[in-house]
Formats: sequence, C-alpha cells, structure tokens
Amino acid sequence: MTLQIKIELDSTDRSLLSIVQADSRLSFREVARRVGMSTPAVADRIRKLEAAGVITGYTACVARAALGEGIGAFLRLTVSDLDFRRVTGLCGSLDAVMECHHVTGDDSFFIRVSVRSVAELEDVISRFRKIGKVRSSLVLSSPVDGKSVRPAPQGTGLQHG
Repeated sequence: MTLQIKIELDSTDRSLLSIVQADSRLSFREVARRVGMSTPAVADRIRKLEAAGVITGYTACVARAALGEGIGAFLRLTVSDLDFRRVTGLCGSLDAVMECHHVTGDDSFFIRVSVRSVAELEDVISRFRKIGKVRSSLVLSSPVDGKSVRPAPQGTGLQHG
C-alpha cells in the first residue's frame, strides 16, 4: 500500500511550479520577481515543495537525436511475474532504455528506447525476447513530449505517494 499525503497548493505554489518546470535554472531572485514575492519567501516555499515530495528533482532535457540517437521506439513486453527482476535489471543496464513502466493489461511492461541504428534496435529487442514476448513500435514523431504537470486547482489538493 502506498502512503498518500495530501498537499494543499495555493495559487502562489501553482505559479512557482509552472515557472520552475519551464526553467529550473532560474535563480530564486528571478522567480521571486516573476511572482511578486521576496527572494527568501520564494526559497522557503520551493524548499517546502521539495521536502513534501512535490518537486522531486531538477534535470536538463537532452535531445537524444542531437547525440546520434535519432531512432525512438516503444517496446511492449509480456512476461511472467517471476521475470519482473530480470526485466528491471536489463532495463537498468541498457543505455538505450529511457523509461520502463510496469503496466496492467495484456502487456507487462511498456519500455521507451532511443538508439543510433536499426541494428542497435534489433539487438535491444533480441535481449528482451530472451525474457518474454516483445512487440515494438517505431516513433515517427512526438507532438507532445515532456509535458509539464499542471497542479490541481486551489482547494482540491494534490495527492502523491
């Protein structure tokens, strides 16, 4: 069972989250200027959002195609429950794996990969075939990719766990 903690976000918290998601490199001073607050007040609020687990980290978005990894694909993998650790271990060991999701339905896992060539994709698929049934789909384009989270309206709270 996952512990659910209810976090009440006001309009300032929602504004802070929108600004930080758009550009996490902004200084507290610049964020404060944009929301009309003092720098210490913004720093305190952001630290509280981090401590509550609402903000879980800061990352740089890297265009994998610019690094030569221009072929994206989704793998749908069906395995027995006994193979969960084998799948997660393989996913953790392969640089090509960008995301791995354990899912409900006919498939067991939904895995997003990025590779340099069709031959590399074939190799990745063959590694997963040793564990279970694999179906793949090549990514043609990604009209919506990395969409920011929009916090719930004031008064409804936010659940996380």
